[in-house]
Amino acid sequence: MRLLISTFLLVLFSKMLQAQESCRFPSICFKENESVLYHVYYNVSFIWVHAGEVSFTTSKETYNNKEIFHIIGDGKTYPSYDWIFKVRDRYETYMDANELVPIKFIRNVNEGGYKIYNHVLFNHAESKATSTNGTFKIPKCAQDVLSSIYYARNIDFRGKKKGEKVFFNMFLDDQVFPIYLTYLGKEKIKTRYGTFNSIKFSPTLVAGTIFKEGDAMTVWVSDDANHVPVRINSPISVGSIKVDLMNFSNLKYPFTSLISKN
Repeated sequence: MRLLISTFLLVLFSKMLQAQESCRFPSICFKENESVLYHVYYNVSFIWVHAGEVSFTTSKETYNNKEIFHIIGDGKTYPSYDWIFKVRDRYETYMDANELVPIKFIRNVNEGGYKIYNHVLFNHAESKATSTNGTFKIPKCAQDVLSSIYYARNIDFRGKKKGEKVFFNMFLDDQVFPIYLTYLGKEKIKTRYGTFNSIKFSPTLVAGTIFKEGDAMTVWVSDDANHVPVRINSPISVGSIKVDLMNFSNLKYPFTSLISKN
């Protein structure tokens, strides 16, 4: 669930594009008080088991005299399924509401007995990030693992061809990782919530405690102005995982990608 919150990523597209000069977008596809809930299914012996959930919430606050989005991602397995792979994760990002870069990031995770706490302060003017473990150099517009999701949602998919890539940098575990999002086209997809018109892409994953390194994850986001992830599929270290959007509130734009609800 690390790069599930990690990125959904967060978190589109034969040639690689350079990171944009500005971290701003003409418009932002989410707003304060947006809330989304996902159900997590593990594939165990060819059976999909509803074993956990992930939620994301946004609020508008002031931090160091800047208007910011305070975004929280919580992920957990249900107690009765902790034997498969116990997860208790909480991520928080404080994201500049204009530049869409993180100012502060908190990570507190327990994944299969792997525990880590990290607190990161970003200084983009000086191109550095100071974490619990030290100070590190970062490139322009570097994201954390949670802000990556909301940053990537704002990427304009129009005019992209299959196989095109979008590139940005993510700061995680005191390292900078290049993230490539490969655009896979548009697709009508049926999820446990309903049927959606969607935009499909594959992020290049960072090797970690759950997700495997490479391009194995597939993400479908709503083909409307919200760009909300509606399904994620990925192999993990103990099988495979499927994540479906199951509840939402206070989206910024009409949810026109939803064709029918189950």
